[in-house]
Amino acid sequence: MLGIMRKYKQSIVIKVVFGIIVLSFIGTIFLVWGKGDGGLTPSSYAVKVDRTKISYEEFQRTYYRLRDIYAQIYGPALTPEVEKQLNLKKQALDSLIHAALVRSAAKEMDIKVSKDDVQKAVAAIPAFQKNGAFNSEQYFQVLKANRITPKEFEASQKDELMVKKAQDQIKAKVQVTDDAARQLFRKKNDRISLQFASYSPEEVKGEIKLSDQELTDFLAKNQNDFKTPEQISVSFVLADPAKVAGNLEVTEADIQSWYQKHIDRYQGKGGILPLAEVKEQVKADARRFHAGQKAYELAAASLNKHKAAGDLAAIARELGGAVNETPLFTGQSPAPALAGEKEVLSRAFLLKQNELGGPVETPKGIYILKLKERKAAEVPPLAQIRAKVEDKAKAVRAVELAKKKAEEAQAKLAKGDTKGLALQETGSFGFDAKGNVPVAGTSPELMEAAFTLTDKAAAPQNPIKVGNRWIAVRLKERTELNAAAFPTEKEKIKQELLPVKQEEELQKWLKELRAKAKIDINPALKDT
Repeated sequence: MLGIMRKYKQSIVIKVVFGIIVLSFIGTIFLVWGKGDGGLTPSSYAVKVDRTKISYEEFQRTYYRLRDIYAQIYGPALTPEVEKQLNLKKQALDSLIHAALVRSAAKEMDIKVSKDDVQKAVAAIPAFQKNGAFNSEQYFQVLKANRITPKEFEASQKDELMVKKAQDQIKAKVQVTDDAARQLFRKKNDRISLQFASYSPEEVKGEIKLSDQELTDFLAKNQNDFKTPEQISVSFVLADPAKVAGNLEVTEADIQSWYQKHIDRYQGKGGILPLAEVKEQVKADARRFHAGQKAYELAAASLNKHKAAGDLAAIARELGGAVNETPLFTGQSPAPALAGEKEVLSRAFLLKQNELGGPVETPKGIYILKLKERKAAEVPPLAQIRAKVEDKAKAVRAVELAKKKAEEAQAKLAKGDTKGLALQETGSFGFDAKGNVPVAGTSPELMEAAFTLTDKAAAPQNPIKVGNRWIAVRLKERTELNAAAFPTEKEKIKQELLPVKQEEELQKWLKELRAKAKIDINPALKDT
């Protein structure tokens, strides 16, 4: 089944089935992951749904179980980027919210779950079976291993059954009409051809003329797009730890201590090398470390001594270094002398005028900094950046104009008026789930809209965006094929449509429940 789902994971039916699979794990989540610590506190809740409080621990279990399901479906393709696109944390949170809403609704619907219902559901779980039959000994062992009592587990099963019965009641109301079945049949069998007019921002950009006032207004409303970045220049001393610390000697105790703490550094082919064999290397490493410590302490002492006066030259003399200076630079384009020194740059941009900062230790040495000049970010006058402002303003206006022209064209096509329109034709084509419309481009939205068109309703109400273009469209011809086969195919099509329609009705119901509920998501999860 996982192989099928991987292959067709973009299919709407598979998405419906997958949604059911995910929901089915909510009720049994404790069995899968083990019982948590319990004991909610105000800081530990993930979300409150009316009077129901869901713990952060339960949210984590749901998220990791959901992620595991996706990992089985996507395999290595489930990269951090894909997971971010799927927004699994939001899915987990929504699943818990919906489960709480449905449980509450089930009680209002007076749905009952008997003890016999629970027993049958428990007995049907494969984890509790031996040779295909329920085994009480295994049941107790599995629950004990997961740190959950039979009473607690059966209560969770009762809740899950209530949720399922409530959902089943909503789904039971759904019926697929003959018209809906005929529409799907025709979508699968008919061929259509379209006429369309296409409008892209690039094509209409040349029509746009902007006055000085319009450019001034655009610059005023979009200042952040044109600001020059903040710039600073600094003076700095780069001290060499070996030079600052001088001829530092290390004791035998220092050598022993360093070797014991960093023993994994001294390995040969046969494993850890004895101290006697690597003593000179250990001594050099220990001396380098202690020299760095001493140099940092001396640099800090010198900085504190001269900080009030801001005397960088005095610090340079004490540390045996020179004062270096940079020209103005930005965070994105640092001065060559500080390239790659992220911590140094970060500290530099926090300094005030003539303020000393540091010490900052890096592989190159120990830095002491002084801010010479800061040039704040600013918006240059329009005269200096006119071309850039005009180009951006035209790009924005071109998008608006392309859409407006498409809306005007769509209104004309809806009336059957093609005068003045540069129309293109798709030629005859059948329905394609990927949305490949000949000549027009790839757009599932356009494909779906096109196959709802008829001779009586030959044009949609609004144009459709395809890539960066707006398309006004009209049905040129629709050829009904295989119509005589519909009566024999009708019931099969209805069965195919039923789970999709049921899921649509279920999602509509959940949306209504959510709209009526008071939902408080922990602020820490608000960006989830």
